[in-house]
Amino acid sequence: MPLARYGVLLGTLHKVYRDQPDSQGRWYHVNLEVDAPTGRYRAAVDVDSKQSTVGVAWKVLVASAGEIQPVPTFPPGYHELARNDASGALDYLRHVAFVVRPGCIFARSPDGWLANLLASLSRRRAWTFGSNLDAAAAFEPMLVPGRRTWVFGEPFTSGLGMHNVHQNQGDPAGSQWWDENGTWQDGATMTERPDGRFDVFLSKFSTQSDRTDDAGHPA
Repeated sequence: MPLARYGVLLGTLHKVYRDQPDSQGRWYHVNLEVDAPTGRYRAAVDVDSKQSTVGVAWKVLVASAGEIQPVPTFPPGYHELARNDASGALDYLRHVAFVVRPGCIFARSPDGWLANLLASLSRRRAWTFGSNLDAAAAFEPMLVPGRRTWVFGEPFTSGLGMHNVHQNQGDPAGSQWWDENGTWQDGATMTERPDGRFDVFLSKFSTQSDRTDDAGHPA
C-alpha cells in the first residue's frame, strides 16, 4: 500500500539546520522549521540513506507557477493531496515539470513509449550523485528564511512535521519500503524566488528505480 497520508505544507521558512553528526561523523537530514497558521513545523529532508553503501541522488530545478498548479494558490497550512495529476501531487517520473524540461519540442507531455524515452533520458542527465555534504550544499542556497516554502511528503503521526520528503516509489522487492511504493506521492521542497518562479529540490535513494508501474513498483 502507498503512504498512509500524503500532502503539502505551505508556510514561511523560519530556520534551517543539519542533524548533529553521530559517532561516525555522519548526519542524514537538512531540517527546516516552517511557520504555518497551526504552528511551527519541522521538515526532515533526507540527504543521506543511513547506509554507507546506499547513496542519495538529487536535482535542483526551477519551475514556473504554471508548471506546478494549483499548489501556488493554496493558503498557508497543511493540505492533503489526492494521488493524481490534478491535485498538485508530485510524481518525479510522470509530472510534466520534472520530466519534460523547457526547450523540449513538444508543447505538452507526449504519450506512450516516447514519453518514457524522454523521461528516462532527462532523468539520466539531471540526477547528481555525491556525499551528504554535496547534497546539502546543493540544497541549502534555496533555503532563505522568510521565503514562502512548500514541503511535500507525509505528515508526522505525532506533532507538527513532515517526513518522507523524497521519492516514494521504485523501492525494490524485499526492501522495507516496498509496501509504501506508490505513484503521485513523491516528496520535495520548493521555495518561491523573488522573480516569482520556484526553486525545487528533489531527492531519491540510489536503490530506487527510475521506471515504475501503476502501483509505484519497479517496472
